[in-house]
Amino acid sequence: MAQEIADVSEAAKRLLATDEIFDRFADAIRDKAPRIAVMCGRGSSGHVGVYLRYLFEARLGMLVSAAAPSVVTAYQRAPDMRDALFLVVSQSGHSPDLIAATQSARSLGALTIAIVNDENSPVAAASDLVLPILAGPERAVAATKTVILSMLAGARLVAALARDRALSDAVQRVPGRLAEAQEVDWSFWGQHLVRAPAAFVAARGYGFGPAREIALKLSETLRIPALGYSSAELRHGPRAAINSKTPVLLLRQQDEAGATVDELVRELINRGEPVFVAGGKSGLPWIGDDHPILDPVVMLVPAYRAIEEAARKRGFDPDNPPHLTKVTRTL
Repeated sequence: MAQEIADVSEAAKRLLATDEIFDRFADAIRDKAPRIAVMCGRGSSGHVGVYLRYLFEARLGMLVSAAAPSVVTAYQRAPDMRDALFLVVSQSGHSPDLIAATQSARSLGALTIAIVNDENSPVAAASDLVLPILAGPERAVAATKTVILSMLAGARLVAALARDRALSDAVQRVPGRLAEAQEVDWSFWGQHLVRAPAAFVAARGYGFGPAREIALKLSETLRIPALGYSSAELRHGPRAAINSKTPVLLLRQQDEAGATVDELVRELINRGEPVFVAGGKSGLPWIGDDHPILDPVVMLVPAYRAIEEAARKRGFDPDNPPHLTKVTRTL
């Protein structure tokens, strides 16, 4: 896990060296002119879909839905996919439910695009277009570099679709920022995780998908209940579960959603809760703000590093969590 986190900057350079594919796929999407987008993925890949939902809705004005593969596999129903863009995200591309959902979407009129690490996988074969993230081998069970690269690939595709030069330029800065982020030390947060009975992660907007992803990594490597919430949703009930023993990590990007995160930070600090803030000018160490769409993705690097270290301090092997396999086959 530690080595794969360290590899992510070089892997991002490989991905962005294939820049023409994003413009080509953007042209194919424009030709299809979909009215809605459907995101399909499980686990970490599902969190990539959450991240992309905000990009597609906020930057492209396209309504987005999350796919429910069990509608196809368990309930044997086939939703109407005419005028839809179906984006399936998968590290391995071998889960039967994702394959079936993609095949169904394609047969019913959707333009299907697979964001995958294995471009020869069954999910890739089931799709109209394949966007390989070129992460190389990822041997640790907990996905890290494939998550970051999938989010980066999605952001570059949205930049092409929106013809957003500022976002395209910011994407090209990401490999360098990922390298800088390797030196960012969030062990102060990690120390509180070593004995924590549970943990929370919160963000809003573009940071919500990464927040959900960090919470998953906490659960699978530290073996504690960890929940990722919108900073707004946290105040609608789950806030009652936070106490002095449950650390709260808040991701803050510099955009219109930042003020609502700041409000929650002030509230938690005033109640004496263990709060850790990433982004902005205070809180955990940070390399400085850049583009708000991409900063939460870069924040995954110090978060992953702190989680890997905390797992070892708890006496666990972060590379091989129990009850999990690298290829998860659900139906």
